[in-house]
Amino acid sequence: MKKVETYLNQKISEKGCIHIALIDPDKCDPAQAPNMATEAKKVGTDAFMVGGSTSLGGEFVDNLIRGLKSGADLPTILFPGSLFGISKFADAVWFMSVLNSTNSYYITGAQAIGSRMVKAYNVEAIPLGYIIISPGGTAGFISQVNAVPYDKPEAAAIYALAAQYMGMRFVYLERGSGVDLPITPTMVKIVKKLVNESKIVVGGGIRTKEQAREIAQAGADAIVTGTVIEEKGIGGSLREIIRGIEEGVHARQA
Repeated sequence: MKKVETYLNQKISEKGCIHIALIDPDKCDPAQAPNMATEAKKVGTDAFMVGGSTSLGGEFVDNLIRGLKSGADLPTILFPGSLFGISKFADAVWFMSVLNSTNSYYITGAQAIGSRMVKAYNVEAIPLGYIIISPGGTAGFISQVNAVPYDKPEAAAIYALAAQYMGMRFVYLERGSGVDLPITPTMVKIVKKLVNESKIVVGGGIRTKEQAREIAQAGADAIVTGTVIEEKGIGGSLREIIRGIEEGVHARQA
């Protein structure tokens, strides 16, 4: 494990569950990034993910990352929707495979093509199994997935276990950007019970303190929020979500 992955694991060990802010280059002005990063760190965010399913790439990503870095000394992890989302200015990249895609390009093809670029840029690669839960949002549409049904947590669990057995040290359960509700705490519990080595990341539809608390209490190692930041800014909404994560960990450990 290299620097960023070690940092993530240390934070998870310290806090029980961390928060990662997802920043979409399509929806964030790089000029606003320094202040956003400063405020996010102040309220307790542990890292930034940069990217999205249809995000702009190239200099848009580069400028956004440089802006975030000028505002806070938190890791920036690429979350690329395509090869254009790779930037030499990032600290790391989720080197992810969309495990329930029906198109091999999103399972191994894009990864093979992008691997040389990741190496040339000397960006830390963190292996991640990406599992999309119905409805899947834009990510599911673009990645051509056979989405795991919302009410079938056992199906998500076997994909997650397969990811662990394939050596993916993080597993991301994604409901989709902008969806009405996140995955259920029951799904998180069942996945966590079966997967005891890979870290469980949960994203999509998490907008309230209560939702964050329930998912953290169920066993998530990291919670990702993006839409709530786009809609309401950093301020009180993100502070409340992070407080919910802390309460959920406390309840889990009680």
